[in-house]
Amino acid sequence: MRAVPAGLPGGRDRRRATPAAHGRRGAVHRVRAVPAALPGRLHRIAGPRECPAARRTTPGTALSALPRPVGVRPDARKSAALARPIAVLAAPEFAVLALDQGSGTASVPVVAVGDPVRLGTLVARPAAPDSVSLHAPVSGRVRAIEQRPLVHGDGLCVVIENDGAERLDTAVRPVGWNGLAGPELLERLHEAGIAGLGGAAFPAGVKLAAARTADVSMLLLNGAECEPWICCDDALMRERAADVVLGAQVMLAASGADSCVVAIEDDKPEAVAAMTTAIDAAGDARITLRALPAVYPLGAERQLIDAVTGREVPHDRLPPAIGVVCQNVGTAAAVARWVRTGWPAIARIVTVTGSGVAEPANVEARIGTTVAQLVAACGGYCGEPLSLIAGGAMTGRALGTDAAPVTKGLACVVAATASDLSPRGPERPCIRCGDCSAACPAYLLPQQLHRAALVDDEAGLARLGLADCIECGCCDYVCPSGIPLVERFRAAKARKLERDIDRLRAEEARGRHERHLRRLAAEAEAERRAFDEARRRARPADPG
Repeated sequence: MRAVPAGLPGGRDRRRATPAAHGRRGAVHRVRAVPAALPGRLHRIAGPRECPAARRTTPGTALSALPRPVGVRPDARKSAALARPIAVLAAPEFAVLALDQGSGTASVPVVAVGDPVRLGTLVARPAAPDSVSLHAPVSGRVRAIEQRPLVHGDGLCVVIENDGAERLDTAVRPVGWNGLAGPELLERLHEAGIAGLGGAAFPAGVKLAAARTADVSMLLLNGAECEPWICCDDALMRERAADVVLGAQVMLAASGADSCVVAIEDDKPEAVAAMTTAIDAAGDARITLRALPAVYPLGAERQLIDAVTGREVPHDRLPPAIGVVCQNVGTAAAVARWVRTGWPAIARIVTVTGSGVAEPANVEARIGTTVAQLVAACGGYCGEPLSLIAGGAMTGRALGTDAAPVTKGLACVVAATASDLSPRGPERPCIRCGDCSAACPAYLLPQQLHRAALVDDEAGLARLGLADCIECGCCDYVCPSGIPLVERFRAAKARKLERDIDRLRAEEARGRHERHLRRLAAEAEAERRAFDEARRRARPADPG
């Protein structure tokens, strides 16, 4: 047994794991984006102990020899929120609609201050393929278009005062999707503002349209929900499994895929049972269910596709390149509500949990409801919350205020107290133990990436596959030296982006300069020719 470095919690046994029996470790689990950590506890690395290097593959390459799944098994912390059924919140007095839903480009408002709106009225249109339509989640009047705090910083928001009438826009009516051709169905989906509810909030219509163009064969519904604390998808599948199945059928028609696989981790037996019953009741042979090992981050898109299909998505391609399109089960349920009622994407289920919440629960809230209102609906704060986290323990980010509104990508809010958090330990030198490589679900070599990041070796970082890092935090989780690996990788990516922008600007400047020189040369040539022509005409005629 190796000696435990000073400072590790309790001096616990850190024997290496083997494929047959994974050892236990006493590393501190750090919540990313907040200067704190979960209590030191035993954890396990999932998967064999091999340390595969970064790989590049061609589309469709089978990787059956690779150890799958790879990751970690942190404490789930989901039972408290799952002890109660989904609570439907009343519409807020003021709905704060962020024009930037976190998916990329901010949407463009199509209303002005003072305009009346009804529930479902278009408020903002997409400005780019990665932005979504926004609709009024309440009826009332636009009171402001101003900067407000958001989950991911500050941004422009449309503030709507609720009149309490719940009057529907005339465009809100059930959708007869069976009679629509694929392209028209995709267009209608996009207009409804339906986005990926797993966190990315990328427009579902755009993603399904790309899948249809690529002629994909499989629609993969992601119900893995592997991150600690987050359990909104689990609650949804338990209580509204039929909606997930209906949404899957609509997305099969939209994408042109031949089959649908609903992937759920095997630590959700109630969800598995409910989905199995709903699939059987639908009688659609195209839809099947796959139970997978409970390993974080199996819910990440590329890792889930790898686990279900046995094929790795090439690092420079998207899932449709291997015939798969992935959507979240929450997105499927939103599609089902849209076709049944005509409601656009104006509500979602959010997990509100943590020791700082009196009654943790999953709540269905209108988009634009503030985090403070979510917490109030769950009995308010209790204890002494030290931090508010948007997202889960591994990929969440700290919230500076509970005035931030719910967006389409917000799946979880954690009010963490001292019992959830403990100070991050001091950073120590890397001991080359290899734990980070064994835990990396992208099959990278984090310790080598870290060395390259420290000296800003751009070529080395590219060779080691920095761009393939999904920032899941597994390497941070298992590191016995307390090195903030993901923080360093994010910084390295930011530096590379800055350099890429600088290079692009330099290329543009050089291009402008070269065009300027060519223009000057052309003008000089034109002047020379004009001068020569003038001299020729000025010469006296030859008398001979």
